Amino acid sequence: MENTRQEKIARQIQRDIAEIFQRDIAESLRGVLVTVTAVRVSPDLGYAKIYVSVFPFDKAQATLDVIEQQNKLIRGALGRRMRFQVKSIPELQFFLDDSLEYIDHIEEALNR
Repeated sequence: MENTRQEKIARQIQRDIAEIFQRDIAESLRGVLVTVTAVRVSPDLGYAKIYVSVFPFDKAQATLDVIEQQNKLIRGALGRRMRFQVKSIPELQFFLDDSLEYIDHIEEALNR
């Protein structure tokens, strides 16, 4: 169970990471839509698990690889945005959120 501080930091990271995807690394993500669906922060605020959804689905793993390669740049940009809110910027771990793909698959099965 997350405490209030963790929830606030997670929401701020989610907003900032989404903005970083749109502005700072948009060139690397051209042709795909990346959405930050959830952020989970550890109790010591040292680690953040960031769940992203990618459309189209077939480019999800390649996009996740690009995001992982840009991890240091993303963390730096996040640090510039959050420098007055936290003492240290959490380590970022990106995970693929395939729930939308799963929903799409279920809808197709139901339509058949």
